[in-house]
This record gives sequence, C-alpha cells and structure tokens, in this order.
Amino acid sequence: MIENLDQNQIIFIFFVMAFSAIPVGFMAGLFGIGGGLITVPILFYIFNFIGLDNEFVMHLAVGTSFSIIIPTSIISTMTHMKYKAVDLKIVKTFGLFVILGVVLGTIFAANLKTASLILFFSVMTMFFALIFLTSKEKINPQQKKINLFFRIILGFSSGFLSAPMGIGGGIINTPILKMFGYTINTAIGSSAAIGFLIALIGATGFAITGSYLNVEAPLSLGFVNIPAFLIFVPITMFMAKIGAKTVHKVDRKLIGKLFGVFLLFVSCRLFYEYFAI
Repeated sequence: MIENLDQNQIIFIFFVMAFSAIPVGFMAGLFGIGGGLITVPILFYIFNFIGLDNEFVMHLAVGTSFSIIIPTSIISTMTHMKYKAVDLKIVKTFGLFVILGVVLGTIFAANLKTASLILFFSVMTMFFALIFLTSKEKINPQQKKINLFFRIILGFSSGFLSAPMGIGGGIINTPILKMFGYTINTAIGSSAAIGFLIALIGATGFAITGSYLNVEAPLSLGFVNIPAFLIFVPITMFMAKIGAKTVHKVDRKLIGKLFGVFLLFVSCRLFYEYFAI
C-alpha cells in the first residue's frame, strides 16, 4: 500500500502524473476530449503500482479522470468559444440526453469488475480509432438538423459509453457532429462543452457510488482520488488552452489521423493489460 512507498517512489509517482498531465491537457483542447484516454491508463498503472485493491483500481482511475476533466473542459470550451467554434444550441439540446446516459452508465460501471471495465475500455477505444483513421473531412460540409429521435439515441449512447471509460465523450461526439455536417473545428469545440456535462455528472456519480460501496481508497472521495486531482488539474488547464488555440491553426485532416493513431496505441496497450490480468 501507499504507506510502504519510500520517498523516491513518491517523487517518481508525482513526476509521472505531472508529466502525463501535459499531453492530457493539450489533447483535451486540441481534440475536444476530456483527456481520459490518457489519464485513465496512467492512473490505472499508478494505482496498481502503489498496491491499491485490484477490485476497485480501475473504478478509481475512471472516477478520478472525470474529476480532472471538469476544469480542463471549462478552459477548453472557453478558448474554443473565442474562435466561435462552439454551437451552444446543440450542447443544450443534446446534453440533456447525454446526462441521462451518464447517470445510468455510471451505475453500470460501478458494478463491473476491473477486468471487464478494462476490456470494455479497450474495445470501445479500438472502435473509435478505426473511425478516425478511415473518416474524411469534407471540404464544404452541409450541416444537417439533428432531430429529436437522433438526439435521444445518440445523446444517451454517448453518455452511457463515456461513463465506464472515464472520458469526456469527445471521441464519440466529435464523429457524431461531423456526421451531421459540422466542421471538425465546431465539432471539437462543441464536444468539449458537452464533455463538461459528462465529467460533472460522472465525477459526482463515481464519488457517490464509491462512498456507498464503502471503498477504502486512501485520500479519496469515493472513487475520486484527491492527490491525483490536485496534481493534474493546474497543468491540464494550462495545456488545454494551448491545445484549443492550436487546433485552429493545424490542417484538419492531420488532426483526425493523429488522434486515430493515438487511440489505436491506447487500445492495443489496454488489450495487453486485460490478457495479462
């Protein structure tokens, strides 16, 4: 357990978290994601390293990831709004059904075993990697109205799938908005705003469910680890602003392909972890 760690190991953990927070924040702003695709695996490895109970280590990683996404997504959204790349109308109408999905998805995730949660995360990440690697950015996309039926189905699915993964939903919502004719920049900006709603409900849900299940994780509120939150947040907030500015200066095609490669790497790594358990 954590009390058995020496000073060098504690310093090492601190630097791993701080260093990891740099790409988490940057990619959160760049892709309109919460950064959970990096944060969850990193926290999973760290919590395993310090000897936390394997029964809830993945849940703690997911819940803590959500808490980190809250302030990061706020900074990312505010920066994208300066470039007029956030459609608040779709955020409001789509977000209601996303919230419902997150609530039920959190309950679903809390009852999964760690191995099942890792497998779920791996499969979904691989699926979205293939989407980004194969999709093409249209030159002059025609924006289509997302009717109530699709808002309910897609919004609920986005929230429900994001909850077990500890993500802000950007890897789901960005492709959805692109499918309905939004430019990649507006899809990313709007996804960042929706990610705030997902993270807020997700973090609250994991904190409550962890407390209800009487999880004995040191320095944690339910499934939310406080030290990890305090280390990550200042760095991710700063880097999210830089990432959000960068996306409006980089070729749109390159953004999607790079993100697809990253997702593919994360998925393969987690598949390895699943079979190693």
